[in-house]
Amino acid sequence: MRLVAYTLAVLVLITSCSPNNIKQDNSLKKYFDENKVTGCFALMNNASGKFTVYNLSRYRDSSYTPASTFKILNSLIGLQTGDIISDSMVIKWDGVERWNADWNKDLTMYEAFRVSSVPYYQEVARRIGKDTMQYWLDSLYYGAKNDTDRFVISSPIDSFWLDNTLKVTPDQQLGLVKKLYFNELPFFKAYQEKVKRAMLFENTPNYRLGYKTGWGFAENGHSIGWITGWVEENDHPYFFVLNIETPDRNLDIKTVRMKLLKDILTDLGFFKGEM
Repeated sequence: MRLVAYTLAVLVLITSCSPNNIKQDNSLKKYFDENKVTGCFALMNNASGKFTVYNLSRYRDSSYTPASTFKILNSLIGLQTGDIISDSMVIKWDGVERWNADWNKDLTMYEAFRVSSVPYYQEVARRIGKDTMQYWLDSLYYGAKNDTDRFVISSPIDSFWLDNTLKVTPDQQLGLVKKLYFNELPFFKAYQEKVKRAMLFENTPNYRLGYKTGWGFAENGHSIGWITGWVEENDHPYFFVLNIETPDRNLDIKTVRMKLLKDILTDLGFFKGEM
């Protein structure tokens, strides 16, 4: 299985925007101010290739720990290598009580993804191993600044996406989910479909909303929040990424990031089935 995985991979530089297709929308700043965070937001209209961006420099040029958004790639790599047999594969709970009660039980991959279980995916990463994980990150240039650079795993295999060793730009995050949506990543189509199924949290007559969240801490102690995914209306996908930051570690990032995303998407006309 690993040999198949190696022969399938191609160099995939995950980037998305260029100066000619960007509309900067500073009116979105009010949503960040209301929630007492800084950050950026970008939305790509797949039909036109146009981007709506707030805080372009942060979106394009600044990089941050991916935190639990890395579960997208961790899942794909695990499935491709056979370290995750299927999205119904159970990893037994290790018996350690953690702050999130949803993690304190046996979980399938699908369940672990949906509750963003850190211990489940740490075990997946250990099974994948450093060399194989490095190979796939090299193939995708995930965390790399350009096509001549690469990210090198230099911290433990079960924490490098949590401890600021690996950093990614919001632009890379959006590019990744766009390629995933269209099954354009160098993984079997069936595996990309399984990850997309786990990401689909809202499926209504008017819209479909798929995403992965993340929450971590920068070197300066600030909380970093992510949501990256797509919103689809009338079979027309739009891809988005939200990145937020605050020095207030008591702020409820989980609530704020979703409220901020929904407020922005509503402002831009979504959720009515008219886009």
